[in-house]
Amino acid sequence: MSNPVQLRRAVASSFLGSVIEYYDFLLYATASAVVFNKVFFSNLDPLVATVASLGTFATGYLARPIGGVVFGHFGDRLGRKRMLVLTMVLMGVASFLIGLLPTYAQAGVLAPIALVLLRVVQGIAVGGEWGGAVLMSAEHATGHATDRRGLWASFTNAGAPFGMVLSTGALSGTAAIVGNEAFLAWGWRVPFLISIVLLAIGLFVRTRVEETPVFSAAVKESASRAPLLDVLRDQPRTLLLGVGVGLAAFVAQGTLTTFLIAYGVGAGFERQDVLNGLTLSSALAVLGILGWSALSDRVGRRPVVVAGALIMAVFAFALFPLVNTGSVALLTVALVLGQSIIHPMMYGPLAALYTELFSTRTRYTGASLGYQLAGLGAGLAPVLFAQIQAAGARSGGGGTLVVSAVIAAACLLAVACTLALKETSRGDLAEPVPGYTTTS
Repeated sequence: MSNPVQLRRAVASSFLGSVIEYYDFLLYATASAVVFNKVFFSNLDPLVATVASLGTFATGYLARPIGGVVFGHFGDRLGRKRMLVLTMVLMGVASFLIGLLPTYAQAGVLAPIALVLLRVVQGIAVGGEWGGAVLMSAEHATGHATDRRGLWASFTNAGAPFGMVLSTGALSGTAAIVGNEAFLAWGWRVPFLISIVLLAIGLFVRTRVEETPVFSAAVKESASRAPLLDVLRDQPRTLLLGVGVGLAAFVAQGTLTTFLIAYGVGAGFERQDVLNGLTLSSALAVLGILGWSALSDRVGRRPVVVAGALIMAVFAFALFPLVNTGSVALLTVALVLGQSIIHPMMYGPLAALYTELFSTRTRYTGASLGYQLAGLGAGLAPVLFAQIQAAGARSGGGGTLVVSAVIAAACLLAVACTLALKETSRGDLAEPVPGYTTTS
């Protein structure tokens, strides 16, 4: 049976830890769209600088699977809690150091190189964070609490948009206080430097949570010597299907939270209007993620994810026409519909779904790797879409129809992969998990 006190602590720790990690990680995303192209790539053509800036953003996503494998390995052998403390320290220190970096004008090419290296550290840290945080909640939810495992696990995912609220709020608030000129000169550093305070708060909460009972029981019997090899040997199809399930959610996430910022500003919107819409939709997304995840506890993970993917495939073709109207109200409606309602249908249940696909001995590694490989979609999509837009601009077209088609294709892939997996919501995490390789 679950310990109610430890379950509450685990859920609170996972949510707060995720908020802090994604505050740092997504702060970079927002800054890459509105600041870094002017600060670290000031020697480039504005459109090329935007692509380069988003490219450094993408390196964090490329590093995330590495973090998933490394921290997953030790998390499956040594425990979830130790790895979560380490990932939080890595992220906080890296973000603080970004706030101290010299600009291109001050240090030349060394500035963007240092920026990329710190972004890689951020990626490794968040790659290890997610799996451990989800497992802390899901594996503490034993006994009767299992019936709400999707909800408990989804608090980690809900931390991501709340981290976005804090990061965009920090950037917007700083810009409003110091003015645009001072913001580009030094004000953008303040939100990154605040990371060190959030780190101290997060560590205080995280150290009060005990190791999960499911892992403690499993490790007494035997720990996997090579979790990654076990996953690749025993459940390769499950891993690939899991990646396919999550890819669309991340492509949509990268579009709505990163590419659309740069696209909206380029289309003539004031930066603050775009950030206001993003902040509102991110705040509402917290409720969407928790609500759809709770529903997945009642009807299953598959129906919710499939419905979300199908709706997003259609919405992708309405997104840019709404933005192109030039109306701030319709831009906000597009962000709220996309990020607060439709995207959470695909994204919320993923926390429990990935956890349920793998057995305890390899769960940290398997869940982390599947999620972070899918997460490449959020990092690469904005770069790809910026290049498509640039090519469209040179040829006289906007390129957004191609972007919408790519999003829709990823959504249809998610539908196919979700239907190829068994329903996972009724399983017991303490039991060995057979390879979910047949359709039910």
